[in-house]
Amino acid sequence: MNEFQLPVRVYVEDTDAGGIVYYVNYLKFLERARTEWFRHQGFEKPALFGENLMFVVHSLSIDYRKPARLDDLLLATARVIGGGKTFFIMEQTVLRGDELLCAAEVKVACVSRDRMRPSAIPADIRRVALPVITQ
Repeated sequence: MNEFQLPVRVYVEDTDAGGIVYYVNYLKFLERARTEWFRHQGFEKPALFGENLMFVVHSLSIDYRKPARLDDLLLATARVIGGGKTFFIMEQTVLRGDELLCAAEVKVACVSRDRMRPSAIPADIRRVALPVITQ
């Protein structure tokens, strides 16, 4: 239940002048997979606004291995691999079939919307969506 996969088609808007996916667009694919992973767990991000909470990317590292091209059908994945009281870490990939195109590790923090300070991830989210977090 932890790993989520999202099919992504490459459109003209995703490519650069050389006809390959522009590097920053991989971040968009990964963001979509994280958002859909969250929804798949039964949570809607807008619902957190009522609790004065939001999730933000704290940091990430990404390794680009091979280019994607126009009309490729890709798979963006998201999987929680760890975390703590106020954050979780996701391992994410973009694949074309079995071929790894890019891999990323993303630290996502839970913050208060008004002060933008770290806040505890709500217990219901931790229990259902983040069982690998042991802290």
